[in-house]
Amino acid sequence: MKSLDVIALGGNAILPAGQSGSISEQFAITRVTMSQIASTVAAGRRIVLTHGNGPIVGNIMLRNEAAKNQIPPMPLGICVADSQGGMGYMIQQVLRNALLARNIDREVVTLVTQVQIDGGDPALQNPTKPIGPYYPDAEVDRLRKLEGWQLVEVPSRGWRRVVPSPMPLAIVEEQTIRWLIEHGTIVIAVGGGGIPVVDNDGQLDGIEAVVDKDYATAILATHLEAERMIIVTEIDAVYRDFGTDRAAPIRELSARAAQEMSRDMPAGSMGSKLAAAASFVRATQTGVAVITRPDDIVAALNGEAGTRITIGDE
Repeated sequence: MKSLDVIALGGNAILPAGQSGSISEQFAITRVTMSQIASTVAAGRRIVLTHGNGPIVGNIMLRNEAAKNQIPPMPLGICVADSQGGMGYMIQQVLRNALLARNIDREVVTLVTQVQIDGGDPALQNPTKPIGPYYPDAEVDRLRKLEGWQLVEVPSRGWRRVVPSPMPLAIVEEQTIRWLIEHGTIVIAVGGGGIPVVDNDGQLDGIEAVVDKDYATAILATHLEAERMIIVTEIDAVYRDFGTDRAAPIRELSARAAQEMSRDMPAGSMGSKLAAAASFVRATQTGVAVITRPDDIVAALNGEAGTRITIGDE
């Protein structure tokens, strides 16, 4: 879609590391980020927003654990849906207010979104994604036996549950998202990577897994034929020699170079973002991906900040 930007907000755009996590704090941070988004809309762009849900979904699972003797714990898919609704409400309200302050009257809606995955994905047999609270040594056997969970030890922190993180294939509500965009609505979708489901002879069933938000965003942006995909994270750009005294920001990357860089990066780092950005650019051929931080969204879209990923010399 011409003039369409699909913008993936990292959890830090709403709750950066080291913050207390109060609702008032989340709203204050969201106002800063949505001011940038509203400026993009004011410039004539159409917008779809996606977002991560960490550490919000972790807090939801903590409530699950704290109340398990009074209320039956909810499965992971319901926790992701819960985060989509709560975070979406906050984003849509703050963005609508920011738009009205600029005399822009646009509908903003949150869509609870399912993401289809392959029931035969090998990742389903290899849980790697840590979620939820940390547990002491004394709880590990109980959780493994009674809950059937797989847990990994995090040095000096305790044990965490790990779940599969399969690759997304399709966005179930894609046509609804498309219809809303075409009728002028700003859509917030694919929260937390979407609720993973498998298709069993036409019937959708949820599974205990999580989907990477950036890969799911790339699927959505590709299918919508978006002009740009923006990944908003806590780092201002992709860096060469990150974490060393030789660190330097990279302003332009080809999709091929981004894909190659992603292979050498550890899990949980910039690697998945680079791979997702490269997949969008390669799939569309004409699309541009941008990686930047919340405060620099407008500047990055103007080519003044962040890292741009294009098809390059492929």
